[in-house]
Amino acid sequence: MTHVRKPRLIAALGAVFGAALLATGAAHAQDIKLPPSLTMTAYDTGSSGFNMAVAIGKMMKERSSTDVRVLPGGNDIARLAPLKGGRAQVSAMGVGGYFAQEGVFEFGAKDWGPQALQLMLASTSCNGLSLGVAKDAGVKDIKDLKGKRVGFVVGSPALNQNALAVIAYGGLTRADVKIVEFSNYGAMWKGMVNNEVDAAFASTISGQAREVDSSPRGLMWPTSPAGDKAAWARVNKVGPYFYPHQVTCGAGGLSKAAPLELPAYPYPLFVAYGSQSADVIHGVTKSMIVNYDAYKDGAPGADGLELKRQNLTWVLPYHEGAVRAMKEAGAWTAAAQQHNDALLKRQATLAAAWGQYTKAGAPDDKDAFYKGWIAARKAALVKAGMDPVFEE
Repeated sequence: MTHVRKPRLIAALGAVFGAALLATGAAHAQDIKLPPSLTMTAYDTGSSGFNMAVAIGKMMKERSSTDVRVLPGGNDIARLAPLKGGRAQVSAMGVGGYFAQEGVFEFGAKDWGPQALQLMLASTSCNGLSLGVAKDAGVKDIKDLKGKRVGFVVGSPALNQNALAVIAYGGLTRADVKIVEFSNYGAMWKGMVNNEVDAAFASTISGQAREVDSSPRGLMWPTSPAGDKAAWARVNKVGPYFYPHQVTCGAGGLSKAAPLELPAYPYPLFVAYGSQSADVIHGVTKSMIVNYDAYKDGAPGADGLELKRQNLTWVLPYHEGAVRAMKEAGAWTAAAQQHNDALLKRQATLAAAWGQYTKAGAPDDKDAFYKGWIAARKAALVKAGMDPVFEE
């Protein structure tokens, strides 16, 4: 693969980042320029992404007098539509932002196509992202989910694909479980409380997971140890953005004293369209970097937005404005720039392929349209020397 590298923390740069922030934080704080108002989208109220967005909004109000509105959206389409329509500037996305870039699943529909989403900062914290399972379901290992009810959310390829990636660890596919569909993320987790489903995908620190944990059903997380290389190969075939993580916080009794090996990826991803003003994104990113101490304890997982924890060679490129802010903080590297340029080229290749496909008499039938697009997408990426990743 040319664009998907196993996520890894740039730990070696931690000391450099810390020194840069100490030296430049106070000097540059007064240079932060934010608009009078800003609108972000996030998952449903109570989700960890929503809570982090609210904490950041509080910081921006206190430090820059910027009014931040956070719009909850129950699926990826609902969170991106306000950005696409110009009613919001930033979204706290899950890995659905990657699917949007790639133009796959729901984003392979005529009204969408590949979206040029670009990163500002993303959170890598003590939490994991996996399938939470009700204790009364009788599940010990992931393979025990065979025949169990697994929650899906309509219009949310991130949640659904992630659930399939997790069960792949246990050698299971969609055909091995009973899919129960819900209208949004919050409804799916209410379904856990109400015994309508046995397992649902979430961050271990989400409010919904904690609610199930405190309910009569209780909550547990089947582990996915890194040592089983074959199992992880199956996971990464379905979700190439996942990596094994030692999880020390969250519902179900997770702590430093009782950690579990679970899947993870950075979440939430604070993203914007590449067309969004570089000055606005620079201001937002710089505010999040310089004022980190003002919001890091404001919501579980917010500490993961620390500059030294950013993965500069992940699966989405960074926005021009964010790159400028990172350069000012002494965090941007030549390797990061090279990787970013390759990802921006990928976005341009996908956009060109979409334009050619939609102008060449693409079929009206939804399924035929998607099948044709996936074939055209693969051909364009292979021709450009890039890994299609999603081929059907």
